[in-house]
Amino acid sequence: MANTTGSLLDWLALAVMLLCWGGYTVYARRKAQTTICLASILAMYRREWMLRLLNRENRVSDASWLTNLRAGVTFFASTSILVIAGLIAGIAASEEAVGVLSTLPFVTTNTRELWQEKLMVMVLIFVYSFFEFTWSHRLYNFICVIMGSAPLSVDIEKRPIEQQVFATRTSKIMSNAAYHFNLGLRAYYFGMAAMAWFISPWLFVMASLFVSGVLYHREFHSQVLKTLAYSQKETNL
Repeated sequence: MANTTGSLLDWLALAVMLLCWGGYTVYARRKAQTTICLASILAMYRREWMLRLLNRENRVSDASWLTNLRAGVTFFASTSILVIAGLIAGIAASEEAVGVLSTLPFVTTNTRELWQEKLMVMVLIFVYSFFEFTWSHRLYNFICVIMGSAPLSVDIEKRPIEQQVFATRTSKIMSNAAYHFNLGLRAYYFGMAAMAWFISPWLFVMASLFVSGVLYHREFHSQVLKTLAYSQKETNL
């Protein structure tokens, strides 16, 4: 009976985490359409970047900045593979791991089956993050191609409409790449919260709620958002 209760609590905790994760993702996407947040502010900066790129004859620096963005995505995609490999190794060593955990106080993961199920959930989380990072990387590759086809600075005055179209198109794809990168990072955050699941389902619930709160604060109320969203009046001070 204790095992049944423990298993029920474990899956209820997982449901809470999925609700926090999915609920926050939907909430943040919709709220960003009507409220100033990091996503909307950075989308504006990306468009300004593309407009300034068109007025530069030498665009080597722009290519370098884009390379740095791609390098960050590549790092997390590669790390996801390493994490998945470690989790699979943990599944293979389930007997030894459960033996170690059983000696610790307050730990509820006391059977091999429960250990393996929890690790499989974490594998799925990081597989999802890997797909998000690789898609983000592909989108940044598309941006490289689009930037390579950007109108020359000497032709900008002759074709002002093309300038606006290029800036809008490129910044939207870049924002989409950043969005999928954020989804991958979000999977990392909730994957870290899932580590508390091995100790206690209640701790897992608290960790999921904590991660949701941190994500909300950073996206909508962080100091960096206030700095990025400065007004013209503040810049004149």
